[in-house]
Amino acid sequence: MSLFNSCIYSGFVTHRRFKPKRHFFTYKTFSLLINLDEIEKLGKKIKFFSYNKFNILSFYDSDHGPRDGGSLINWVKNTLDEAKINIGSGTIKLLCYPRILGYVFNPLSIFYCYDDNLQLKAILYEVKNTFNEQHTYVFPTSPRSNLILHKCAKKFYVSPFMEMKTFYNFRLLKPEKILNIFIKQRDFDGTLLTACQVGKRIEITSKNLFFQFLTHPLMSFKVIMAIHFEAFRLWIKGVKHVKRKIKIKNNLSIEN
Repeated sequence: MSLFNSCIYSGFVTHRRFKPKRHFFTYKTFSLLINLDEIEKLGKKIKFFSYNKFNILSFYDSDHGPRDGGSLINWVKNTLDEAKINIGSGTIKLLCYPRILGYVFNPLSIFYCYDDNLQLKAILYEVKNTFNEQHTYVFPTSPRSNLILHKCAKKFYVSPFMEMKTFYNFRLLKPEKILNIFIKQRDFDGTLLTACQVGKRIEITSKNLFFQFLTHPLMSFKVIMAIHFEAFRLWIKGVKHVKRKIKIKNNLSIEN
């Protein structure tokens, strides 16, 4: 039996653009699903992993939420209070990439918020761009279904090759033995892009975590390099460049 409710998901990420030019890429990756109540214990018990200090793999509070180094649990619960969502003393789990050798870039991190009865009550989609800006979309969820469906208008500049007047459809399964996240971005004329992350659940141990590091030794650097390389490929293909008009470091929106 595992010592932790947290785990590793090992798999891959795929992006597919449909217009104005077709474009596709995929890369192997691993993510951590961290029970935030366990993070200090993880830092003490798991070798090669530290909490709020440098290690081969690490997690910093300042990489998420308000990004001021404060309690992520308190920030999430305050955000849920604003959204009139009550999880009591329930559990908050965060799906994200860890820092590798002190560096990380998370295009998307997801907070899963459970109530006292272990029912999933809310999801926070935390989206970052390469300008050190962040927007969090806050959604309630139905505890009756394993399939989670959300949709909203795009409110945050992400790609210099994507217009702002578009819409997101989120389709994901509750994270259990497998991880399955599918996001479709569309405009009024149809689908622009799809992004998918899939993974298999692995117990979080020193051995398993170090193995993931060995098989993805420069993952954090590869993610940011891949983003810029794929942007260059789109530019070469002649895709229109969209300028960033509004600069907001941290923001959130409460959706229905």
